[in-house]
Amino acid sequence: MTDVLEVKEDLKKDNEKEAEKVRAFLNEKGVFMVNLMGSPGCGKTTTLLRTIETLKDEYKIGVLEADVDGTIDTETVRETGVGVMQLHTSGLCHMSANMTMDALQAFLKEDYDLIFLENIGNLVCPAEFDVGQDIRAMILSTPEGDDKPLKYPLMFTVSDVLLINKCDVAEVFDFDYDRCRDNVRRLNENMDIIRISSLKNEGLDEWINYLRKKIEEKKHENDRTA
Repeated sequence: MTDVLEVKEDLKKDNEKEAEKVRAFLNEKGVFMVNLMGSPGCGKTTTLLRTIETLKDEYKIGVLEADVDGTIDTETVRETGVGVMQLHTSGLCHMSANMTMDALQAFLKEDYDLIFLENIGNLVCPAEFDVGQDIRAMILSTPEGDDKPLKYPLMFTVSDVLLINKCDVAEVFDFDYDRCRDNVRRLNENMDIIRISSLKNEGLDEWINYLRKKIEEKKHENDRTA
């Protein structure tokens, strides 16, 4: 039986202030949090599973699974042996900083090094809300098309790293990497772009090394300012 925490949005005008509270809370706990975003079916959960498999012996990992309803992804992630909590958003299409803080306070009854928030699956609402994460990682799968940066610019503007997933079938869907990269660069010239196939376990070393680097950078910064 899966424990489910019902989280509801407390409508406040200044989500950014709440996000800063989340950041301070995570820093106090020594936790690195990834806000993982993308469309339904882009491969968020599969990529998350591959990442957990690689890193769970290095870091104590926890996962917050946000969904409108259902517990399918939570049950799948739980099989990896990491801590996981199901979040239901009562029909809302995103997590806010308030909701994330509620979830973290309920979840962090034990120590974690690395937490993934698998956000609601879409390219619009999650991009609008800073949840206090350390990095925003988004996944775009090649079947979705290389024009998505033009259609959903905010998601590509606010994210720190883009994982282009299902690269093993890019040719089938006429996905043009150069065109996609150029469209992304017009919005966010600093965004890291990594090609992967989470199903085929291809390209994930680059993503894992990127994540390790970000985690260690935060640790060193916290040690320096302690």
